[in-house]
Amino acid sequence: MDVRTLVVDDEQEVADAYALRLRGFCEVETTYGGESALSIIAESPVDIVLLDRHMPGMSGDDVLAELDERGFYGRVVMVTAVDPGVEVLEMPFDDYLCKPVDREDVRAVVDQQRQILAYETLGEFFSVEAKRAVLEAELSAEKRREHEGYAEIAAQAAHLERRTRRLLTDAGILDQFDQIEREDV
Repeated sequence: MDVRTLVVDDEQEVADAYALRLRGFCEVETTYGGESALSIIAESPVDIVLLDRHMPGMSGDDVLAELDERGFYGRVVMVTAVDPGVEVLEMPFDDYLCKPVDREDVRAVVDQQRQILAYETLGEFFSVEAKRAVLEAELSAEKRREHEGYAEIAAQAAHLERRTRRLLTDAGILDQFDQIEREDV
């Protein structure tokens, strides 16, 4: 599995323990503060964030709000000792685990969130790829080369296909899209 997970916790031992539990299960990176988490996410693709709520400086709640504002395309799991209150209704996370979390639960939540992200990405890919395929069928090769929108949608489709193939355990479903006949120009 090629899912990219970021563990964010100000308690280094806790972050490292979760990373150790995920070793060999997925690609995992750790960081010990909110600002560094945002930097890592800005610089490299991250699929799943395991995020502590209470950290000095920038809290997990602040990181979560910033990720939401930036339009983070991934899944966020709060992993915290803070009991959830009614304020969680307004928070844009995807799951919430109370510490301590055992090895099986850490792996299970990462796998569950990977599957959800994979199918969300697959749906987006099919939508974008349908538009690209229609344009390819309707426009000559020369017109496609000259059309800026076609180049953008083709690049977006390629990106989504790569990410979907990386996240899905069985990417054979992608091949089904090619089975649809479209009229050529």
